[in-house]
Amino acid sequence: MNIDVQVVNAFIDGNMGGNPAGVVVDANALTAAQKLKVARQVGLSETAFVSASDTATIKLEFFTPTRQIAHCGHATVATFSLLRQLGIIGEGRHSKETVDGNRDILVADGMAFMEQRAPTYTSIEMASELGGRILASLGLGNGESLGVVAPCVVNTGNAFLLVPMPDERAVTELRPRLSLVESISDELDLIGYYVFSTDTRVKGRQAGARMFAPRFGIAEEAATGMAAGPLACFLHDRLGVAEREMLIEQGWLMQPPSPSVIKVELEIADGKVSRLMAGGSARAMSTLRVEV
Repeated sequence: MNIDVQVVNAFIDGNMGGNPAGVVVDANALTAAQKLKVARQVGLSETAFVSASDTATIKLEFFTPTRQIAHCGHATVATFSLLRQLGIIGEGRHSKETVDGNRDILVADGMAFMEQRAPTYTSIEMASELGGRILASLGLGNGESLGVVAPCVVNTGNAFLLVPMPDERAVTELRPRLSLVESISDELDLIGYYVFSTDTRVKGRQAGARMFAPRFGIAEEAATGMAAGPLACFLHDRLGVAEREMLIEQGWLMQPPSPSVIKVELEIADGKVSRLMAGGSARAMSTLRVEV
């Protein structure tokens, strides 16, 4: 059986860059094993599979080349943007059914946004044994400086280790030891590390980040919507950034660069983030045909 997979770059910055995701528009007849086989052949960080849902606009499942995951930001934006471009859905409010429950989606003004939940925080004591291993996994010694606050595991649907760095140069020069990153990600049940500074290439943005997720077969990713949401919460709650709309750069510092930008809108209740929407623009690039 031949399956057509659309390659869609999500979170493009202007007309360039972004993070490519595979999208299978009609996956009703595919088994989980077949979806994993398709994702392996496509070879992108995530491939999304659309099927019918009784409780949401669509059912959406995400597979990396190695396993299924509950959520994927850039593949969600890619999927809903593609469905809008194909005329399958219109602008407005939609929803996706996932293995972890339903989430709200907004399609508006050429962009797609996905709901994430209120954040939970677990700080890491850098003087601890775990803190030392995190430094080693980043290729840093015990005497080397991180940012003004300690790393923290933040979860708005998926867990990421957020690692503040003092400036863009420090983020750029990181050479993580991916086997150690993978081991710690397994131990803490993380998608991966989101390393950032508040330096940006474009004025008016709030942070520039790099994403490492070797546990899921991703050495470095160009745009990660499910990580940008936790980062925006962290910037607001831990670093005192007042804006409720934030722009997170990613992909600028990887090699080769793939400039990306993710917009995060925070909802605040009683001084805390109660909910957020993260999204951006996407562009269909090509079609692949794979056999299962």
